[in-house]
Amino acid sequence: MIKMLMSRGLPALALAALPLLSTVPAVHAAPDQAPAAPAAARVAAVRRDLPEAPPASVARVELAALVVEAPHSMAGYSRARFPHWAQQGQQCDTREVVLERDGQDVVRDDQCRAVAGSWFSPYDGKTLSAASQVDIDHMVPLANAWRSGADTWHTAKRKAFANDLEGPQLIAVSAASNRSKGDQSPDQWTPPSQAYWCSYSRACTHIKHTS
Repeated sequence: MIKMLMSRGLPALALAALPLLSTVPAVHAAPDQAPAAPAAARVAAVRRDLPEAPPASVARVELAALVVEAPHSMAGYSRARFPHWAQQGQQCDTREVVLERDGQDVVRDDQCRAVAGSWFSPYDGKTLSAASQVDIDHMVPLANAWRSGADTWHTAKRKAFANDLEGPQLIAVSAASNRSKGDQSPDQWTPPSQAYWCSYSRACTHIKHTS
């Protein structure tokens, strides 16, 4: 297993947040309650749950195991080096899978596009009523991953990282909060909603540990 190197700012945030983790309720995906729609306008989907980051006790161990060093050069970086929104079957790409997973009452058209539903953005506490208002955020940004060691990965590994549906890497949030974050690491940006800091810290720590 290749360990991703981490920027120096993450330990400070994680250590500050980890003692509070047990007091923050987990965010769960809403049950599938899509309203009726014409059969031709709906795409069947395998229901997925929003992956949970490990509890505080595990996150502390993972944090202690991380390697800290200076950020790598951004030379050669582009988002294209992380092929993302890969096809997941039934005409659905990764973005559409996460929109359905993290949303409530989501209806898809015959091309798997979310045409109705609502989404709660844990970063800023906003409820969104249109998929166009939702971004799928990489908890560990792709550029941050590059600076942290993904510059040495092969393309297949970067693609898997950018489309990871098994860990807590991908989450539906408001476009405004995601674009405010950009490619900043946790020492540079934290969710506007302080109630989500602990979950955010656990997720970032776990992703760094397992990548």
